[in-house]
Amino acid sequence: MAEAAQRRVQHAEQRGTRRDAQEAILDAAEQVFAENGFHGATTRAIADQAGANAALIHYYFGSKEALFETVFARRAGAINAERRARLATLRAQGQPSLEQVLDALLRPTVALGHDPTRGGAHYARLVAHVAQGTDARSRRLTGDSYDAIARRFIEEIAAAVPGLDRVQAVHAYLNTIAIGIALMAPTGRAQALMAPCPAPSETLDEGLARSVRFIAAGIRALAAPD
Repeated sequence: MAEAAQRRVQHAEQRGTRRDAQEAILDAAEQVFAENGFHGATTRAIADQAGANAALIHYYFGSKEALFETVFARRAGAINAERRARLATLRAQGQPSLEQVLDALLRPTVALGHDPTRGGAHYARLVAHVAQGTDARSRRLTGDSYDAIARRFIEEIAAAVPGLDRVQAVHAYLNTIAIGIALMAPTGRAQALMAPCPAPSETLDEGLARSVRFIAAGIRALAAPD
């Protein structure tokens, strides 16, 4: 894998395509950070995985801290762009249902996590670590990358459920995200718990639909009178 990455970087540099070389480093960094955490990862390990010179990492990104933040923000930007596009499509058709809002929120992340061609499993591990982190870096990264889109979805959830106040809508969003992070990582946990019964095969759409039904019922229960 490292040899293939090295060939990609060398080819990119030969063609003078700086962007391709940066992407190869970011892909390698995402994997190394996911497997080792921020403190356990080294720029040397990232360079080896990318097949690049360590000096190239410092040239492009400046520091391990800046590289980590770029890795995290790259995926967040793509996920949020897809979420906004899905919401815009729904809004063009009228007031979306709660289930439609939840699907628009969850689908981009869950689909990424289950797509090996995009290295989604690595980002699933990385985002889980950052989202659950209490350190200053994790809180800042989460806020910078996701607060704006979070507020948008909180508004959409509240609009879709009569009687749901702002506090309840915030908790509804946070609980949805917690489930979404769990769904993102294809751990095989459900199949293991079903043993010795044969685990039924399930598509991404089927898994999402089941989770959306579960979450939507809980959110509506928050708005119901005691």
